[in-house]
Amino acid sequence: MDAKKLTDGQRSYEAKRAAKAGMSLDAWMRDKEKRAKAEAAESAKVTAAEGPAKKPGFFTRLMERANKPI
Repeated sequence: MDAKKLTDGQRSYEAKRAAKAGMSLDAWMRDKEKRAKAEAAESAKVTAAEGPAKKPGFFTRLMERANKPI
């Protein structure tokens, strides 16, 4: 999220967080964006490592059929 796109309330909140961290608002927003991209990449890597979804087992399929309306 770019600092120019923030509302006044959001900008003041982020400015307080930046001041608490000892950074300028611009540096804080760059760092925040960098952390968000790294987190998204890590999440994508974990999702890719899990592999395809497992097929439901026999009893799960049986219970699904039993709970379907007639």
